Amino acid sequence: MSIEISKVKHESFGNCIRMSNSSVELWVTIDFGPRVIHFSRIGMENIFFEDKKMAPLGEPFDVYGGDTLKLYGGHRLWVSPEILPRCYYPDTKPVEYKQIPGGVEFTAPVETVNGIQKSITITLDENKPAVVIDHGIKNCGQWEIELAPWAITVMDSEAVLVIPMPAGKTGLLPNRNLVLWHYTAMNDPRVYWGKEYITLRQNKSMPNPFKFGIYNEAGWCGVFNKGQAFFKFFDPVAEWDYPDGGCCFESYTNGEMLEAETLGALELLLPGEWANHIEEWELYEDNNVPSNVEAEISRIVDKYIN
Repeated sequence: MSIEISKVKHESFGNCIRMSNSSVELWVTIDFGPRVIHFSRIGMENIFFEDKKMAPLGEPFDVYGGDTLKLYGGHRLWVSPEILPRCYYPDTKPVEYKQIPGGVEFTAPVETVNGIQKSITITLDENKPAVVIDHGIKNCGQWEIELAPWAITVMDSEAVLVIPMPAGKTGLLPNRNLVLWHYTAMNDPRVYWGKEYITLRQNKSMPNPFKFGIYNEAGWCGVFNKGQAFFKFFDPVAEWDYPDGGCCFESYTNGEMLEAETLGALELLLPGEWANHIEEWELYEDNNVPSNVEAEISRIVDKYIN
């Protein structure tokens, strides 16, 4: 079956481009964003969180004319480090898009105050439940900017995240870093710190925020929800300078959703230069939800990552 691309109307988020093959479908907003607001197996529920209340994410800033960023949900491209007000630019303007072989390229307007422009290029495999997301950030200003692309996927409630612990053999030296935020409690019952894996479970009865970051050397994460198993793959490079104390992967949760976030390296972009960060997504039908038993986690994830 070939790839199908069409313009559709979302009940809450307006005009979107729908992309599909025989296995999966994505909806990408074009009245604002771009945001990948929907991702699912054909005929199944959206695994991404949708904030239909369109609540403000942060405060209004005078530098943006008093406008505010909204969460919306789905998948978005941000800029790391998380510096106010730079990454809270309101992405409320229409998005340009053009069809390319196997997919669509979406380009947001230039953020004139920040001097950057974001693009997301999405291509689908014709036969497999596989998607490639190329995130691009261009320096449109007059001087160099240091930044890292930051790809944030907002998963719906009750999602369960699995990531592997670093497994490099370093003798007497440490082989992993763990970065925590000021609101994070290490004994939070939603998180499991294992020998081989970390799991994080969204819990609607626990509204308090939780976030951690790590250098995820294996370059994958899995999220299980709604009878579907979502995997992100990316390419960490040990020699690169990653934000937030060396994190190429971060996760955040609260009472509504769970985020699976990957980061590119910090780069010093000259005017006109681009920074790119690529993720590969795969989505399968799978009713298994991993427990915190590591042998069971391995049994569930190994068929997707090996």
